[in-house]
Amino acid sequence: MAPVPDLPNEPQDDIEAYVGLARQDAEERARERGWATVRSLAPGTIITMEYLVGRLNFEVKDGLVHRSWQG
Repeated sequence: MAPVPDLPNEPQDDIEAYVGLARQDAEERARERGWATVRSLAPGTIITMEYLVGRLNFEVKDGLVHRSWQG
């Protein structure tokens, strides 16, 4: 997979810092830091692969963020 480009409309944020946080805490923090869209998904959820600038995705298991990625 190609590297994710650094696009101008995305917050400069350490997305790995969300791993281990409770879902609600992670979502609130992401919105406070300027993410336009925050999406929490269960493991294995089928999603499309389009890249949406300003979106932060979380994979949530047992109420905790296990993975985070942009787009």
